[in-house]
Amino acid sequence: MLSIITPLHLEPYLKQTIDSLLDNAVGDIEIIPVFDGAALSEPLREDPRLKPIFIEHKGMRGAINTGIQAAKGKFIMKIDAHCAVAPGYDKTLLEEFEDNWLMIPRRWALDHDKWIITHDGRPPRDYHYLSFPATVDGWYGHTMLGLNWYHHPKEWDVVELGDTMSFQGSCWVANKDYFMKHLYPLDDRPEAYGTFVQECIELGNKYWLGGGSVKVNKKTWYCHFAKKRRHYHAGIFSRIHRRDRQGLKSHNWCARHWMNDKEPNMIYPFSWLIDKFWPVPSWPENWKEVWETHEKSSNLCQSS
Repeated sequence: MLSIITPLHLEPYLKQTIDSLLDNAVGDIEIIPVFDGAALSEPLREDPRLKPIFIEHKGMRGAINTGIQAAKGKFIMKIDAHCAVAPGYDKTLLEEFEDNWLMIPRRWALDHDKWIITHDGRPPRDYHYLSFPATVDGWYGHTMLGLNWYHHPKEWDVVELGDTMSFQGSCWVANKDYFMKHLYPLDDRPEAYGTFVQECIELGNKYWLGGGSVKVNKKTWYCHFAKKRRHYHAGIFSRIHRRDRQGLKSHNWCARHWMNDKEPNMIYPFSWLIDKFWPVPSWPENWKEVWETHEKSSNLCQSS
């Protein structure tokens, strides 16, 4: 069974997302919408595969943890509540799967009015890279992001199931036993990632540096509605945003945590991941020296 976890707080497209997941599945699935401090805004269709959970508000990470704990499938899939999926997505994703893989379907942009792939002139978002941490205007401290790797090596284009350095975070699939042993729970401590940000970096780095892999599977796809700041301000989505005060602190903590090899129980140092995908956009050849200078400057600022 594939257990599909959908965390949500304010989500105007939940019904369409659930309908897409149910209608396009060909195997044994269960769908676990986790209502994070939220109530049903409209009735969901009656289906024995649909198993909603209602919890007090914990934030996205806490909601994902709750859904994973309740999942009964051999595999778990997390997907945002504003996505559409391809026919047979579940069967295709699980046809070729190693226990220590985290798998990402090919991602397209969603036309939320027609609920189909939008033709916005951009290619699919297959590959992502981790940006070199730097102080970005408007951000607090150092920030590491998973960004679209449009100009990736040409030979990657012909690979149907390949390695990706990072991913965007709106959809991923994992073996539940491996996840529970090596990654559960997602860290939602306020002094660390907090309740919302950097899910993709925590998971991706723990898989890669813990001896696993992150794979993109182009044999199937999902399309994702890209929320903008105007959507938060309009009140149709949760106002949690990665540039709030907690989010800024968590971004800074995350970058320093991984760059300084603070994560316990990893097989490889962080530099191993950079070497594996080298050259990586935004990373200078002397990145270690540049980072050391950043850290000295940050430490001086904090001590003063």
